[in-house]
Amino acid sequence: MHRITVARTALATAAVAALVTGCKEQGLADTGHARAKPEVRTSSSAPAHAAPAKPRPHKTWKKPSPRAPRTHRAVPPRRTAPPPPPAVIAFGASGEQVRELQARLRRLGLFDRNPTGYFGTVTRSSVQAYQRAHGLTATGSLDLRTWNSVRGATKRPTRDELYPPTTNPLAKPDPRCMTGRVLCISKTSRTLAWMVNGKVVSAMDVRFGSQYTPTREGLFKVDFKSRDHVSTIYDTPMPYAMFFSGGQAVHYSADFAARGYSGASHGCVNVRDKGKIARLFDQVRTGDKVVVYK
Repeated sequence: MHRITVARTALATAAVAALVTGCKEQGLADTGHARAKPEVRTSSSAPAHAAPAKPRPHKTWKKPSPRAPRTHRAVPPRRTAPPPPPAVIAFGASGEQVRELQARLRRLGLFDRNPTGYFGTVTRSSVQAYQRAHGLTATGSLDLRTWNSVRGATKRPTRDELYPPTTNPLAKPDPRCMTGRVLCISKTSRTLAWMVNGKVVSAMDVRFGSQYTPTREGLFKVDFKSRDHVSTIYDTPMPYAMFFSGGQAVHYSADFAARGYSGASHGCVNVRDKGKIARLFDQVRTGDKVVVYK
């Protein structure tokens, strides 16, 4: 009887212990803190076809190679252009050498007017055109190399080429000027050429009337001459007047001599040089031809 009691007590104790252990594991599982032990398979329970795990390759650590120090690239020094050669004739200069240069360039067709003796923008452009045509540096400055080249390409100018009678070159004569005694007057070149049988005897600068009082064009003849004429319309002197078309005449103009081409006549042909028109007045006869053309 005592053995039965002891056995029962032992069974009850074991049941209580089992219940307590089960509740503890369940509580841990519910709270998420219990970790399931990995299942350990014995060699008898492992599948026959399972391959052994491959060992991971061992990476060896390499010491990084030191970087080469940065080197600064050598910058070549800037090449500065050599200074231009000194000018033989400076811009803005005037004198006989300038006149000679202009006459030589005019012979080459690069200076479209008579020599003035002043080195300005027109002369500089002509020098520049010459330099381009002859493979020289086109600076427009007359350096020694350019000057020697110009002199080698042209002959020495004559006095008439250095000191022409008119500011602008004479225009090509009108065909009506090629015979007889003619006052050949060009509106384009603003020049008067006194011609005898196709040859120029003398030439001079002239100006004409304005657009409101234009100088008439055509073939005329000298009607009459008046050495000390005074205009009855404008009450102004008209020395050495040679009338060719009504009230229009070739005569000296003091206003033209003073103001140049900034002014205009009332239709007459004004002459600037008083000495030239005085000599011309003595040579021209009544009835000589007068040709006014563009």
